[in-house]
Amino acid sequence: MNADHLRSKQDREISRQLMEVKEVRRINEMIEKREAEGPMGTRRRLLATSVRLSRGMAPWLHDMADDCIEKLGVEIPTELYVYSSPTYNAACVKPEDGRLFIMFSSSLLEAFDESELKFVMGHELGHYLYGHHDIPIGYLLKGKPRPSPKLALQLTTWSRYAEISADRAGAHCAQDSIGVARSLFKLASGLSGKLVKFNIEEFMQQVDEMQTEDAEPGQGAPQEDWFMTHPFSPLRVRALRLYDHSVLAKKDGNSVEELEAGVQVLMTLMEPSYLEGRTDSAENMRRLLFAAALSVANANGEISEKEIAVFEKFFGKRSFNEDLNLDRLEQDLTDRVAQVKATSTVAQRMQVVRDLCTVARADNKINTEELDVITSIADELEIPAHFVDQAMALEVKLD
Repeated sequence: MNADHLRSKQDREISRQLMEVKEVRRINEMIEKREAEGPMGTRRRLLATSVRLSRGMAPWLHDMADDCIEKLGVEIPTELYVYSSPTYNAACVKPEDGRLFIMFSSSLLEAFDESELKFVMGHELGHYLYGHHDIPIGYLLKGKPRPSPKLALQLTTWSRYAEISADRAGAHCAQDSIGVARSLFKLASGLSGKLVKFNIEEFMQQVDEMQTEDAEPGQGAPQEDWFMTHPFSPLRVRALRLYDHSVLAKKDGNSVEELEAGVQVLMTLMEPSYLEGRTDSAENMRRLLFAAALSVANANGEISEKEIAVFEKFFGKRSFNEDLNLDRLEQDLTDRVAQVKATSTVAQRMQVVRDLCTVARADNKINTEELDVITSIADELEIPAHFVDQAMALEVKLD
């Protein structure tokens, strides 16, 4: 398996977009100029503040590293370091003088078993392999002046998908889905596993409960989620479960398109809602949802009370009335779709399609006519049909 095939599609695409952003290029040029003047002192700081684990000191850790390096096709000398900390953590530092550095906290090395450590090791190597250091997110988010809200959102959205890519590299190294999930459980909880019994199904149930909490139309993810650089651990476990059932992990698995669509459904749980936005993009998406939701509800020639109730949860009480010209709204769909395509990202368009699926599920049944309307709109928005299938499959209670 070529490790590049494991990389998330959204990680790849958003990364390419970010590399063309003027502010990102400016920071990278500044870093390149400093590196041209001599080493940045990364290795010097590591030697001063942590312990380099030689092969003689930790042969077992180097054996794991050798296995991961071979599986992922890493071709750069790698040094391993440990630093004192009660918090489970690890990091991959941008190469310097042709060497890559991976750091582990002391508590992580002592509490994680072999498959858990291989996942962490592969995850960090994945960040290097996929060029994640090429987007200096720390400089951009914490520098002066601060980035615009639009760029900050784009950076954090990309970062979450970058973590998905790195997780897949880690899973490929570990070859143990339970060990991988257990690793994420330990990272999320801070527990070593000695006191609390790990249960993967109950851990992933947190995602279902998040979906139920966010199911109220117009709710969207809380604002504090928007600027998080890492997906929540339960989301990562669910995303890795999708990976385990894909052709990337087994020959007879689901297609890569199905995998990516499923991951994108999960990631919308951390995106801001366009229903409250004041931008032209948000306004265009609301206008599209208004017309499309009514077209979906009326697909079989009759709008039910439950569908009206869901529609009014999106747009407010008494937003639906008998005087609405449904035929005219349906005719306007093409223009509204074109406006959304011109002003929004793929991730934002996916939210509109996801919300249309919520309308279709209002009366706990989805008829062929409704599905045809949604699939047609998704196709015009250049959203894959697999995304519609995944969004429709969500079992979410609206009351």
